[in-house]
Amino acid sequence: MTAISDELRVPGRYLLTGQRQAVQTFGMDGPISQHHTVRQSYDAVAEEYLERFRDELAGKPLDRALLACFAEEAEDGAPVADLGCGPGYVAAWLAGRGVASVGIDLSPAMIAAGRRDYPQVEFRQGDFLGLPATDGEFAAAVAFYSIIHLQPAELGRAFGEIHRVLRPGAPFLVAFHIGSEVRHLAQWLGHEVDVDFRFSSRRGSARPWSGQDSGSRCVWSG
Repeated sequence: MTAISDELRVPGRYLLTGQRQAVQTFGMDGPISQHHTVRQSYDAVAEEYLERFRDELAGKPLDRALLACFAEEAEDGAPVADLGCGPGYVAAWLAGRGVASVGIDLSPAMIAAGRRDYPQVEFRQGDFLGLPATDGEFAAAVAFYSIIHLQPAELGRAFGEIHRVLRPGAPFLVAFHIGSEVRHLAQWLGHEVDVDFRFSSRRGSARPWSGQDSGSRCVWSG
């Protein structure tokens, strides 16, 4: 689950750190099955998406700078998660700078494309509501334009899962579209899809995370 196009990139970026807490996780046959239309939509556009966006970071110096700072926050040699990685170009960018990247995405087709084109990255299929990782596995995590497919009521559960898989005090960098609208696509990159893109306010997106732990801090740039 990743970005839609440049026209939707009105970004809010948060660098979040805090303590980890245990939360309940859910299997693919549980609550996260409601994300099947998102999964099917990204499966349909996977190849076209990769061709269109694979070099996107080359034209985004601010995103590169944020990712570079983020990478420095991670422990040397420790795994770092790219959540909603799509075909993995952000994870590959981090891997090219010595980060042990793990890309996690809902779409099997996106994961297959990533494994083919970015063998230096470890890929796993999974959902924000049930991340395929052990407690405290990651030294840092990034989610670039991937929480945009979650319902507002799911953000707290998703951020709880991210807390679970992060080490205590580990940074979490999240980017999303600023606003209050929901855009629905039925056609995208030459394919029929059924997917919503949810814009969020800075306050609205930060609230579920800050509620996870009283020691969390949030720094926004955008």
